[in-house]
Amino acid sequence: MTLGALPGAEVLEVFQKTCVRCHGKDGKVKGKVNLLEIEDLNHLKGDPGLLQEIIDAIDFEEMPPEDEPPLEAGERKQLLADLEALRLEAVSKEKSFSPTPIRRMNRFQYHNAVQDLFDLNCTVYSLPERMIRDHKGYFKPASGKMDDLVRVGSRPLGKSQLIEPRLAGVAAFPQDLRAEHGFDTQADHLSMSPLLMDSFLKLGQSITGSPDFGPKRVGIWKEFFILDPRDQTEVKVLVRERLQKFLRKAFRGLLENTVVERYAGFVDGQLARGVAFTDAMKSVAAAIISSPRFLYLYDGSGGEGKLDGLELASRLSFFLWGSLPDEELLNAAESGLLLEEEVLQKQFERMLKDRKLKRFCDSFPAQWLQLDRIISSVPDPKKFPEFYFVAYRDSMHMMMEPLLLFETVLIENHPVVELIDSSFTYRSGHLEEAYGELGSPAKKRRGQVGVLDFYRVPVKDRRVGGVITNAAVMTMTSGPERTQPITRGAWLAGVIFNNPPEPPPADVPTLGEKPKEGEEHLTLRERLAMHRERADCRGCHEQIDPLGFALENFDAIGKWREKYENERKVDMEGVLFRKHKFTNVIEFKDAILIEKERFVRGLAGHLMAFSLGRELGPADQIALDKIVQRAGAREYRMKALLREVIFSEPFQAKASGPKK
Repeated sequence: MTLGALPGAEVLEVFQKTCVRCHGKDGKVKGKVNLLEIEDLNHLKGDPGLLQEIIDAIDFEEMPPEDEPPLEAGERKQLLADLEALRLEAVSKEKSFSPTPIRRMNRFQYHNAVQDLFDLNCTVYSLPERMIRDHKGYFKPASGKMDDLVRVGSRPLGKSQLIEPRLAGVAAFPQDLRAEHGFDTQADHLSMSPLLMDSFLKLGQSITGSPDFGPKRVGIWKEFFILDPRDQTEVKVLVRERLQKFLRKAFRGLLENTVVERYAGFVDGQLARGVAFTDAMKSVAAAIISSPRFLYLYDGSGGEGKLDGLELASRLSFFLWGSLPDEELLNAAESGLLLEEEVLQKQFERMLKDRKLKRFCDSFPAQWLQLDRIISSVPDPKKFPEFYFVAYRDSMHMMMEPLLLFETVLIENHPVVELIDSSFTYRSGHLEEAYGELGSPAKKRRGQVGVLDFYRVPVKDRRVGGVITNAAVMTMTSGPERTQPITRGAWLAGVIFNNPPEPPPADVPTLGEKPKEGEEHLTLRERLAMHRERADCRGCHEQIDPLGFALENFDAIGKWREKYENERKVDMEGVLFRKHKFTNVIEFKDAILIEKERFVRGLAGHLMAFSLGRELGPADQIALDKIVQRAGAREYRMKALLREVIFSEPFQAKASGPKK
């Protein structure tokens, strides 16, 4: 759309008529946005971040606030169109995506990269953040089908699940922090301190020095670490040939001869001092996996234009496999063919069929859904004794359900709206029992605290199914004694719609777990209504309260209820985005499905932030609109959404420089 004077004038006119009362007039500046400072369109186009903030507030019906007259539907639609046109003009003029500094691998990626580099048939070190342990190889992406019965274990909560073949004497560095409303792939969280660098050096040495690091565990043992007596006269040539191949994989691409020679010279020196060949190669391997060239991801940082083949291969591989590109991907990258759409499509399809895709499922969905929060959930044992089961908590079973659902939607390529309102789910017998009336009676059976049998069952009651009404999310967004609608609403806003609210003011007191004296007769909604009277709280509560109370029929451990303990009826009715009324949780799901493009766009934004290791900027928002449109042509199926993210301009652009 080309902007003329009229649309721009109308934007400023709406600001003056509707917005400046709270954003500039008489010194009022809510949300730190002063619209009176905008003198003309050039001012607005010069701040794409502010433009995006305004677009989001209007698009999500956050502005004008509830106590102000709403915009007429036609006026609102035209205002959004004009603002989006201004954003397009501003971004086109700036021609850049948000910068991404180079970043080191996180703990999960380092583990995978080392495992692939040495072709290990065991884990390097335990990863509690990998929430599912696959006991019977249920994850078979090439089949396009999930088994009806899967045997799994819970790593964070089941101590026995950490007992698995791994390298003795190897201890991981501390788990990387997940960014707020983000992931542990974010560049600003992946710095390298001198202390951590020293940890990597020691880690590399402990890996190759492990007593288990030998022919039984290391797939490349014979071809890299062993010298045939017949090759004694060609040792120097052999060392260089082996290092060329090894370094190419470790450093993700073609190498300058000087790099190979530097490491080969180290081996030459070791051998000259009488060090055994195998020990010398172990030492150089330890040095390589401690090198910045191995530890740091340079996927497009520090340049302009589109990624080259090797940069694209690295970004693609760390996104879908959480690890190094394999030989086939490297070959396609070095030849330049990976930059061709047909070849990239072929590689994308191949990677989705590889078992290494499990690493994506072990990393992205748990972080997207913030399931790590359930580990610290402690429902009151007196009030919810059924949550605790033979010293194991229900959360050990709960966290599996949404993760198995996500994996099935991916492997079987369902529309992503199944994540909102699924026709099936996976449950253990104990989890079915924990759901009470919402469980499937035929599958209720107790037992199993180690290896867990999860059955695929149809969802016949739409109150459950999907990721927003499962017991894990209901429990982790509750307190010890009661539900927390504000927490649930904030979770829905951030996770499902990718529109997290601002943090609450520091001086706002929390609502107590129990009613104050004289408030025992009130519903939770009535208690919170008294709590949110502050003007600076009202805006966010208008956004998140309808979302949180929509789930209020689920108690603090996800069981269904119609009344509170004081016999008052649960009041969960509300309006989604101020236009979709709902009177029960099924109607709430229907409202989300009407707005499914918002959910798909939010999920695409999460995928892009996870893959690029950075927050998204205004230029990325335009790409997200295209991703949703193109995925919609394929029924918003999961693989189509992933495909459009990978083929998007931000994914294929050098993130720190201008586009060409």
